[in-house]
Amino acid sequence: MAEMHTDHQCIMAALLHDVLEDTESSKQDLAHYFGEEVAELVDGVSKLAQINTISREHAQADNIRKMLLAVTRDIRVILLKLADRLHNMRTLEPLSRERRHRIAKETLEIYAPIANRLGIHNIRRELQDLGFRALYPLRYQVLEAAVKRNRGSHREIISTIQNAIIHRLSQEALEGNVEGREKTLYSLYLKMLQKHCPLSEVMDLYGFRITVHSLDSCYRVLGAVHNLYKPVTGKFKDYIAIPKVNGYQALHTVLFGPHGIPIEIQIRTQEMKQIAEIGIAAHWLYKEAGEHGNKSVGTQQRAREWLKGLLEIQQNTGDSLEFLENIKIDLFPDEVYIFTPKGEIMILPQGATVIDFAYSVHTDVGNHCIAAKIDRNLVPLSTPLRNGQSVQVITAPTAQPSPFWLNFVVTGKARTNIRHYLKNLRQEESIKLGERLLNRYLHSYSLSLENISTEQISHLLKEFGLANIQQLLESVGLGNHPALLVARRLLPDKMEEFNKEGNKDYSHQPLQIKGTEGMVVTFAKCCHPIPGDSILGFITAGRGIVIHAERCKNLAGFRGQHERWTDVQWATDIQTEFSVEIRVDVENRRGVLATVAAAIPANIDNVTIQDRNGLICSILFTIEVQNRHQLAQVMRRVRRLEMVVRIIRTKH
Repeated sequence: MAEMHTDHQCIMAALLHDVLEDTESSKQDLAHYFGEEVAELVDGVSKLAQINTISREHAQADNIRKMLLAVTRDIRVILLKLADRLHNMRTLEPLSRERRHRIAKETLEIYAPIANRLGIHNIRRELQDLGFRALYPLRYQVLEAAVKRNRGSHREIISTIQNAIIHRLSQEALEGNVEGREKTLYSLYLKMLQKHCPLSEVMDLYGFRITVHSLDSCYRVLGAVHNLYKPVTGKFKDYIAIPKVNGYQALHTVLFGPHGIPIEIQIRTQEMKQIAEIGIAAHWLYKEAGEHGNKSVGTQQRAREWLKGLLEIQQNTGDSLEFLENIKIDLFPDEVYIFTPKGEIMILPQGATVIDFAYSVHTDVGNHCIAAKIDRNLVPLSTPLRNGQSVQVITAPTAQPSPFWLNFVVTGKARTNIRHYLKNLRQEESIKLGERLLNRYLHSYSLSLENISTEQISHLLKEFGLANIQQLLESVGLGNHPALLVARRLLPDKMEEFNKEGNKDYSHQPLQIKGTEGMVVTFAKCCHPIPGDSILGFITAGRGIVIHAERCKNLAGFRGQHERWTDVQWATDIQTEFSVEIRVDVENRRGVLATVAAAIPANIDNVTIQDRNGLICSILFTIEVQNRHQLAQVMRRVRRLEMVVRIIRTKH
């Protein structure tokens, strides 16, 4: 911590970091002796004392969640935790093989990426190297030995190129420190894995860092090295004009060196080098540096923005494992740089889509997104973004997230917000449906939920282990507790009398189905019921009501489960469209599909062609209609075509 030039509270907390976990001292004791600030820092890096969790994975996720939330209050907690983890990794040897593997895996998956995300590359490199050695000791030894064998010839080539660069800089009257850069064993290992190539091919790439005194010199040196060796097309990156997410700044270029050897060169100033080594910790280094006081502001700001994003993910995530899964997504960003219509730069992970961009602008923009333009052209919402594109999001107040978006979003923020919105929406819909279902059974006694006493409801909630009436209604709406059985428990005496009379009419009014009930009322894919069909409602645990056509073959096995059936009927004023499947047998001619599709005056969702024999083929269309009457019109129109042999509505 002292090497990172952190403040005195941070160094005190470092010395005390294990006190809460390993001694009887409390947080109050620490606050009393060393101050509230130090106590908060130590508490932030301490594991949760009592965790009643299902598994070790949950315990790990809970501890990381606690630590990251402490970080959102004070960024120094992460520096302490990284220093603590680095010390643990350096002293891993005495532990059992299983514990070494577990700690090394967690280090490579969580802590090294966090160090990278915050720009602390010194710690990141050592954590990766130590983690690699502990997790794969044999691979580490083989790779280390091979690198040592190659090092002699490797150093000779590096020395030749280094002297050539120094000579060229002196010719141009430019000052700069040139050093050959050796890749870490872990980065070599990852390259070999990703590119499926042997070590000899990975070792062919030689790296150099040139450190200069001023920003202007960076670009002058770039010109000088491009004159010395030919640059590789498309391999130049200007991270000075557009810094990386973690605040890293430098010019990167790849050149064709002597004998066609690829050379990677990084050019940066002394301050950029400092920030590249210790990232957000540079804040303390420059805090008392007078005129240099603003050097790490960008890094600090980016770190805070990321941590703010973590807080939002935490608020919208129920489970620690889900939280951990979402932050892991954000810890591995190969960035793309996107422009807003106002010319501001947004940095997103590789593969991010328009929806990810919308959520990175603001949660409300994501939730109400309906369309987007990339470089002024309308595109699908699932379109992956590329560097330098300008994106404009089009929103509508009535729009809402679709579950389908979860198939292509890549950022943790977008995924968490979509899940959170859909979960809340489903919860609201489940509560409304649960209330409707329960009231239907209670109406048989001229009662409603309002007439049931608080004691009766409290007794039932306790029996079911639920906290409040909303949870009970949600459970009824989702089909986890059948409405009929819940009504019987609320009115046991009256139900008994009712059953003795042999009256099986559990409700007077069937439930009205409009097709706008949302996610808790679904329509069976086996029979595709549409308004005009006789229908039945089957209550399925976790899904709510599934509507089937009365003659659906799949219902035979469930006829005996009376408590799961509910009477339903179509409402009179339905404006919604419903999917239905028709099969058209046609003569096998050229262009027949286009002809039949053009004759269908309805939206076509899906088309499947089935060959029956050489002369006749069957085409399955899934189309959207409002009712049986409209379906009959469609079928009449298609039947008139001369190539159509037969048309029927299919029911699987």
